[in-house]
Amino acid sequence: MGKGDRKTAKGKRYNSSYGNARSHVTDKATGATAAPVVKKAGAKTVAKAPAKKVVAKKTVAKG
Repeated sequence: MGKGDRKTAKGKRYNSSYGNARSHVTDKATGATAAPVVKKAGAKTVAKAPAKKVVAKKTVAKG
């Protein structure tokens, strides 16, 4: 019972999922769930340049 077990809270955290073992945070007075954080659609995003690939150097065997 550990990281790979989906029935435990630790396993839910590892798999990034929710369920009975790891329920969402609720407001105890009203019983309503907290609203998830959503990124704003109107915000400008900066596009990153693609990662440069490293070319392996060829070696010549001395004979």
